[in-house]
Amino acid sequence: MFGSHHNNQRRKLCAIGGPQNGARTGTFDSTLSRQAYSSSSIRSISSRAYTNGEMCRNPTEVNMSQIVLPCHANYCGELSAGQLLKWMDSTASERHAGRSCITASVDDIHFITTIGVGQVVNIAAKVNRAFTSSMEAGILVSCEDLFSNRQWKVCHAFATFVAQHTEAGKVQLKQVIPRTQAEQMEYSLAAERRRMRLIHAEIINDLLSSCCSQTVSERLDYQDAVPAERTRVESVELVLPPHANHQVSTFGGQIMAWMENVATISASRLCNAHPTLRSIDMFHFRGPSHIGDRLVLKAIVNNAFKKSMEVGVCAEAYQGGEPLRHINTAFMTFEVLDNDRKPCTLPRIRPEPVDGKRRFQEAIAREKIRLDRKYIISCKQSEVPLSVPWDPCNQMYLSYNNVSALKMLAARNNWVLTSEKNKVSLYTLEENQMLCFKVETHVAVAAEQVFLLLSDLRRRKAWDHHYQECDVITDSDEDDTIYRVVTPSVTKRGKVQDFILLASRRRPCDSGDPYLIALRSVTLPAYPPTEDYNRGEVLCAGFSIWEEENTFTKISYYNQATPGVLPYISTDIAGLSSSFYCTFASCSAFLEENKESLASLPTSTL
Repeated sequence: MFGSHHNNQRRKLCAIGGPQNGARTGTFDSTLSRQAYSSSSIRSISSRAYTNGEMCRNPTEVNMSQIVLPCHANYCGELSAGQLLKWMDSTASERHAGRSCITASVDDIHFITTIGVGQVVNIAAKVNRAFTSSMEAGILVSCEDLFSNRQWKVCHAFATFVAQHTEAGKVQLKQVIPRTQAEQMEYSLAAERRRMRLIHAEIINDLLSSCCSQTVSERLDYQDAVPAERTRVESVELVLPPHANHQVSTFGGQIMAWMENVATISASRLCNAHPTLRSIDMFHFRGPSHIGDRLVLKAIVNNAFKKSMEVGVCAEAYQGGEPLRHINTAFMTFEVLDNDRKPCTLPRIRPEPVDGKRRFQEAIAREKIRLDRKYIISCKQSEVPLSVPWDPCNQMYLSYNNVSALKMLAARNNWVLTSEKNKVSLYTLEENQMLCFKVETHVAVAAEQVFLLLSDLRRRKAWDHHYQECDVITDSDEDDTIYRVVTPSVTKRGKVQDFILLASRRRPCDSGDPYLIALRSVTLPAYPPTEDYNRGEVLCAGFSIWEEENTFTKISYYNQATPGVLPYISTDIAGLSSSFYCTFASCSAFLEENKESLASLPTSTL
C-alpha cells in the first residue's frame, strides 16, 4: 500500500497546528513533558466512554487476537517481526472511513519484548483523528500467556491511512469525535505528530547535515572489521494474488514483512548469530505495487555500534522491462542477545568507498538522533535537571515534546477552581505529586492577533512584572525561539532568577484547534548558570488561545509549577493574594491597546 509523498517545506507548515515520529516510548512518567512522547493513546486504545452508566465502545476500535503457531515463528521459536507487522497493518481498519484506504506510513516502532510460540498476540487499534483525506490510527500490541494469565506490552505504533479517491475527486473524511479525556488528548496530539510526518524528510536531512561531526576515518581504525559488502542481501519476490489486498494492491504489511526478512539476513551475516529486531525507523510508502510486480528487496548493514547495528533496507518494484519504482526505505536496529537476554558486543563494520562511507556516516547521525530523542523523553526529574540540552540535532524533537506536553496538560479535565475575580479565573490541579495551575480570561481581540502579540516574549514585560528582562538568544526557525528571561528575586535578599526558555508556536490545524505558545527550559553551553543569578527552570508552561467569535478570544495560561516558578504563584493558590488577577488584567489591557497594531513573530537581533 502507499500514500502520496509529502514534500512540504517547514516554512509552509505554519498553518499546521501541530511528529513525524511521535509517541515513541512505552510508559507514563511522572511529568507531562516526558509523557509527550509516551503517548496516552497506547493506554487508552481500549478506553470506553460511559452513557447512562453503561460502557460504550469507541466506534472506530478494532481488536485482533492471534495465537502464535510454529508457522508464524522464526528460527528461535519467537514470533517473526514481519508477521507481527502484517497483523498490525491489517488490524488498523477502514471502519471509520467507510471506504477503501491505503497505508501511507507507519511511525517508528520499538519492540520491548519478543513473543514465543503458544502465546497470544492481542492487537488493538483505533482512529485518533481524521484530517482531510487521511487519518491516524494508534495501534497497541500486547502479549498474553494463557497458562499464567499474564499480559504485557510488546510495542505500539501510529499508522497513517489515506482514503482512496472516488470519481468525484478527493474524499473528505468525517471527523472523529473524542468522548473521553484520553481520546481528546490523542486527538490533539495527532495534529502535532502529523506536522512532524509532513516534514520528516527535511528534518532528517537537516539533522544528518548538522550531526555528522565525527569523520569516518576516526571510526575505521580496526584490524578486525567486517566488510560491509559481506552483509549485502538482495532478494526478489513475485507479487501473487495472496499477497494483495481487496484493492488488488500489494498488502503493505506484506511489503514490511519482506523488508524485515532481508534485513534480518543482512544482520545475521555480520554477527554470525540470530539477531533480534529492536526498532524500526518510519516506514513511508512512496508508491504503489500490484499483482504481477517483481519486488526487489535490498539490505546492507550501514554501521555497527558496540551493542547494536543499523541495517538499511529498500524495496523497489518493476514489471516487464520498466524502470524500478521506489516503494519504501527503512532503517532497522538489531541486537544479538546472549543466554541471559543481554545484548552482546558486535563486530565492527568496514564500509566500502563512496556510498558505503556515506551510509556509515549517516548511520552515526541517526544513532545520535535516536539517543538524543531517548534522552529527551526518558530522563527523570530526580536524576537530571528539568531542562535538556538544545542543539540542531534535537531541536525538532524538543519542539514536538514542548508542544505535546502543553497539549496534554491542557487536556486534563479535573482542574479545580481556586479563585475568581472579574472573570479572571485561577485553577489548580494536583496529579502525580506535581502541582499545576491555569489562569483563564477572555478578551475582545481576534485570536490571531492575541497569538502574535503573546508569541514575542519580549513584549511580555509590558504586562507581566515578573519579566524584568527578556532577550532573544536565537531563532531556531519560524516556529521556535530561545529566550533568556530575568525575573525578580523570590525573597528579599535573594538573587534574581534567569531562565533559558524555548518558545514553540503552533497555529491551528483546523477550526477546532487553538493557537499554542509552549514554553520549557533548555540548556545552552553559551549561557551557563552564573553566580549573579539563580538559574530557574520551567518544565511545561504556555498559552492556549481559542477563537470563540471573530473578535472574542479565550486565553488559558498553564504552568506545571516547578520550584523556580511556584514562589511567584503560591500566595495566590493559598488565597492570600490575587496578583494573578492584576497580571492578567494587565495582559487584557495590553492586548486591547495593541489589537490594531501590526504584530509579528520575533526575529533575533543577537
